[in-house]
Amino acid sequence: MTAPPPGVPNPRGEALVTELRWVHDMIRRDLGVVERLADRVAAGLPADEVRAGLRSLAAQGPLWQLKINCLRYCRFVHGHHGLESSMLFPALRRGNPALGPVIDRLEADHRRVSGLLDEVEAAAGGLGGPDEPAVRGRLVAALKGLAAELLPHLEYEEENISATLATLTGLPG
Repeated sequence: MTAPPPGVPNPRGEALVTELRWVHDMIRRDLGVVERLADRVAAGLPADEVRAGLRSLAAQGPLWQLKINCLRYCRFVHGHHGLESSMLFPALRRGNPALGPVIDRLEADHRRVSGLLDEVEAAAGGLGGPDEPAVRGRLVAALKGLAAELLPHLEYEEENISATLATLTGLPG
């Protein structure tokens, strides 16, 4: 459901579309990184490698890297969605009222994704604890659930708001 744009594209609005796509591409890329790391941990990365990573807290230790990247990634997506909900979506509603149903869906997506991000954070926070095998399984499931929800959300958002976003002039910059 793409609403017609209310005006003609302008350089500032087009820059916002470019930035939105750049951020979404970064989210997609980083989600792939943490999913691959989770798969290695779930596949039984040798315990001595896991312990060595935890002992040294080295950024290259696979378990530590997974934990830190998951937490950093989740915080980033939470922040990105918070800015969209508080600044971008109201501006889009004002600029093109026909986008109301699209924005409603995007806000509902944000709520679902927020819960999934919380699940990933909780599982990642438990890495290195006494319940390691179960935590690994929960983390892999949480990341796969996040990917299943987040990737279609990003695509839907880009397809449905880019034309209007390219026409906006009233956003702070």
